[in-house]
Amino acid sequence: MSKISEKIEEFITPIVEELGYEIVEVEFAKKYNGDNLTVFIDKPGGGITINDCEAVHNAIDEPLDELNPTNDKPYTLNVSSPGIDRPIVTDKDYNRNKGEVLEVKLFEAIQKKKLFVGTLIDFNSETVTLDVDGKTLEIERKKISKATKYINF
Repeated sequence: MSKISEKIEEFITPIVEELGYEIVEVEFAKKYNGDNLTVFIDKPGGGITINDCEAVHNAIDEPLDELNPTNDKPYTLNVSSPGIDRPIVTDKDYNRNKGEVLEVKLFEAIQKKKLFVGTLIDFNSETVTLDVDGKTLEIERKKISKATKYINF
């Protein structure tokens, strides 16, 4: 995360939380149309709507102008849902997904498998613990290439 992103996240978190949302990530990046500041939000129970994004955008737009995190350099402000297929990486992500069914892909096989689908039971800085078909499986986080919510069609 860039210093600008960290500064912005720290500044807008109380505003966003007061509205009943949580910040998943703040991304400040150069895109094809210039600098973009994207704030990804979520709420308990999930299901971010365009109205949720608009409410947060309206609440943080003016305070961000006052903060002036880019020293008058123009940028586009976006507020978005993290998306259902967003990778689960941080402790915040894992905490938000406790009790959810995850799809976990590994760099190297464990028990001759590189893909597990199971309910997230617990995690810490070193491991992730899943319930896979009624059996507890502890996986080292450094061995996980990608973890996402399991989408069953």
